[in-house]
Amino acid sequence: MDFASSDAPDVGPVGTDMLLPHGARGVKVVIVGGFGVGKTTMVGSVSEIPPLTTEETMTQAGVGIDHNPGAEGKNTTTVAMDFGRISINRELILYLFGTPGQERFWFLWNGIFEGALGAVVLVDTRRIEVCFEVITRLEDRRVPFVVAVNTFPEAPQYPVPDLRTALALSESVPIVACDARDRASCRDALLSLMVYLCTLAAAQETV
Repeated sequence: MDFASSDAPDVGPVGTDMLLPHGARGVKVVIVGGFGVGKTTMVGSVSEIPPLTTEETMTQAGVGIDHNPGAEGKNTTTVAMDFGRISINRELILYLFGTPGQERFWFLWNGIFEGALGAVVLVDTRRIEVCFEVITRLEDRRVPFVVAVNTFPEAPQYPVPDLRTALALSESVPIVACDARDRASCRDALLSLMVYLCTLAAAQETV
């Protein structure tokens, strides 16, 4: 799999490439996590087209409704979804959907997860508890996922076995480091998901 620009089809402005390139296959991948973990940043960093975002400024109307411990300084929030696109090669196009992090918008997840091939769960180790419900929902839906630990500069670092225990993850679920601001790092997280999905598919074929 290659993210090199020489393998990617030409991309026009948003709204002009509604159809896939001839012979290409489009798959849906979801970027999910709690409020303020970096989902919108990740989609924007890795997308080869200008990303569609639905960020709005947070207002006093959310006081007493939204509970965002550890992210009090964040003043915008995704209210519907983020959308981006990345070409793995000429045959495979990933459509990226970032979910809203605030719990009151989680009802939108039903449509976003429809037809998704897999998911990347972004984790902030300063607020690891915000992803517990996210992971539970993925497991309930039987959506394969990898965990990407967003490396915020001031965030504590933990050994992978400790993170696996804290998140109650099986040994098979990959845990990788990711800087949501960096395209190459986000690319590697997505590639880890693709490799994991291939591993799961191969295991099913041998059953």
